[in-house]
Amino acid sequence: MKVAIIGAGINGLYQAWKLSGLGHKVTVFEKKNKIGKEACSGLFSERIFDFVPDSSSLVQNRIDSVFINFAKKRIRVDFKKKFYVMNHAELDRLVAVLAKKSGAEILLGKSVESLPQGFDRVIGCDGPNSVIRKKLELKNPYFRLGIQGFLNKNDDSNHVETWAVKGGFIWRIPRSKETEYGILADPKEAVLLLEEFLNKRSINLERKASAVIPQGFLLPSVSDITLCGDAAGLCKPWSGGGVIWGLIAADKLLKNFPDFIRYKNSARRFFLPRIMISKLGTKLVYFFGNNLYWFIPKRLKIEGDFLF
Repeated sequence: MKVAIIGAGINGLYQAWKLSGLGHKVTVFEKKNKIGKEACSGLFSERIFDFVPDSSSLVQNRIDSVFINFAKKRIRVDFKKKFYVMNHAELDRLVAVLAKKSGAEILLGKSVESLPQGFDRVIGCDGPNSVIRKKLELKNPYFRLGIQGFLNKNDDSNHVETWAVKGGFIWRIPRSKETEYGILADPKEAVLLLEEFLNKRSINLERKASAVIPQGFLLPSVSDITLCGDAAGLCKPWSGGGVIWGLIAADKLLKNFPDFIRYKNSARRFFLPRIMISKLGTKLVYFFGNNLYWFIPKRLKIEGDFLF
């Protein structure tokens, strides 16, 4: 089949790689002139190696746990599966090489303003502000804002530090040769909350970047056009991470290809219960952490990609 993939992010490139390997003629349209997502912490669970085994060469640090700081309590959360810090842009470029080797055509600087013609299937992997989603007249997801910056300070500790704030959290991620700080919160609040936090600690960040994070999983009910990853609003409700969830959805698309309705049903059965439980779990943790903190144990263990 002739397949158009809109967006050369990790999801679009992964599908281009796999579909080309199955013998389909794949064309990837990317509006930017280069490949590589810059505004992303690149903190992935060890599941990333199941999807892209060669990505083990990109590891900067291993993360075993996260500390959540509330006003009156600090909780340690251990991960059942280890997390690894990588450069997301390098991961994208690695998968782009694999996609090209498998036969996919990647067109850079090609902005898509309407549904591509002459293709048997179209897959929108064009991010939170997806053109394909808009052309299908699907509702927009709810957006949060992620901001990150870097401190020129070596840190190879094996845990992430987070601070609960209104509508989200602030983080510190050790990246071995530098330290990353950032925030995920409501777009109206995020900038001021992060500035207050940094000023209080006399932290001056370099190389700041930002991106909107979609929340609101939605797939179209059409047979020849679909969405995946951020374009489908597929991000973890508690952390905003979308790479592993997007790649799991991509595998479900590949398994059911070219039947996009069957892909939709499969993805909904898998993700909707996890999204609902994750949202509830996140609300409970924030409520108890801010109000009834003595009920929460000082140490927990979770499945980092799904909470359960």
